[in-house]
Amino acid sequence: MLKYWVWLAELPGLSNQSRLALLRHFGSPEDVFFADREELLLAEDVPKKQAQLALNRDLSIADRILADCQRLGQRILTLQDAEYPQRLRNIFDPPAVLYVKGRLPVVDEEAAVAVVGTRDCTPYGVSCAERLSRELAACGAVVVTGLAKGVDAAAARGALRAGGPVIGVTGNGLDVYYPWESRELYDDVAAAGALVSEYPPGSEPEGRHFPARNRIMSGLSVAALVVEAPERSGALITAQLALEQGRDVYAVPGPIDAPASVGCNRLIRDGAGLASEGWDILRDYEARFPDKLRREEDLPPWTPLPARQPPAPKPRPLPEEAPDESLRTVGAGGLTDDQIALLQTLEPEAPAQVDDLIQATGIPARRVSSALTMLEIDGMVRQHSGKRYTRTVTLDAPG
Repeated sequence: MLKYWVWLAELPGLSNQSRLALLRHFGSPEDVFFADREELLLAEDVPKKQAQLALNRDLSIADRILADCQRLGQRILTLQDAEYPQRLRNIFDPPAVLYVKGRLPVVDEEAAVAVVGTRDCTPYGVSCAERLSRELAACGAVVVTGLAKGVDAAAARGALRAGGPVIGVTGNGLDVYYPWESRELYDDVAAAGALVSEYPPGSEPEGRHFPARNRIMSGLSVAALVVEAPERSGALITAQLALEQGRDVYAVPGPIDAPASVGCNRLIRDGAGLASEGWDILRDYEARFPDKLRREEDLPPWTPLPARQPPAPKPRPLPEEAPDESLRTVGAGGLTDDQIALLQTLEPEAPAQVDDLIQATGIPARRVSSALTMLEIDGMVRQHSGKRYTRTVTLDAPG
């Protein structure tokens, strides 16, 4: 029953990896719900403290969410649903449920491209995001965007302008407009494509939601396009996730002295494809999607969309961009042994190379990479230039 999927997805304190491990062990969320304590503690790859969280049998939250979805016209897709994209199901940590508003394309049959970049973009970034997304959509691709201000919003506008479907992936409930000035864009995307989130109705945006959202954006796509990204940018996390998921990464080059283009230029230096037009990306997928993609030679001349209004002053850092410089204390519950070992090895101020972490912990390279990605999504580590890492938390010693 759908109610048990929502119950499992919203269990307080349960990590996504523990959730997926419980599903692998028991086969269904209903079986997890009715398992006794001894059965739960026997579940493989689930820490005991995490397993005991499933003893919370309160279904009231699930009932409320289901009622909210019905009232708001949102659908729920679960990992077992045929409509759940196989492309997303195959990533390392797929969300157990997706909340959807609008008409979700058959993602596995589409050349979907995630277009990402900084929120504090320049006019150059806005123009590039709109133009390339318009070209991608006009040539038959589906544009995936996070709907944040800046590059994300410009990408959505460009794709909609070409009449193409857009998939907007949010770090909040689909009924919560964030930022507020994007409310009309939310409605336009839902009408022309679909809004998608792993967070139920009413969920407010939180800083930790946005890196987690990025894995869904890249997971739905065959490629990620980074339009404009400074040295520290959530867009670079998306690019890293895309690479780990086996997706291709492209970037728009920028002036070598432009801070907003540092990340893109480095991606190109390190092997990302250079994209100056939409077909620079789609030519690589023409044979894979012959019935979807076609090169549009006769697009009308590009004219940038006029700005709707000047951006309002920002009184405080937005959640996605507000690094917490202080070290918070976290418990080991919900963390894998690999993640704990890496946190115990990393320092807060002396960045460590991945090769050094592999040597210090004795953990295989692929597992180190996956563990670092999940720790970065959860805000427990920070990546610096050259794929060096520091920890941003203190691991609480067991009592």
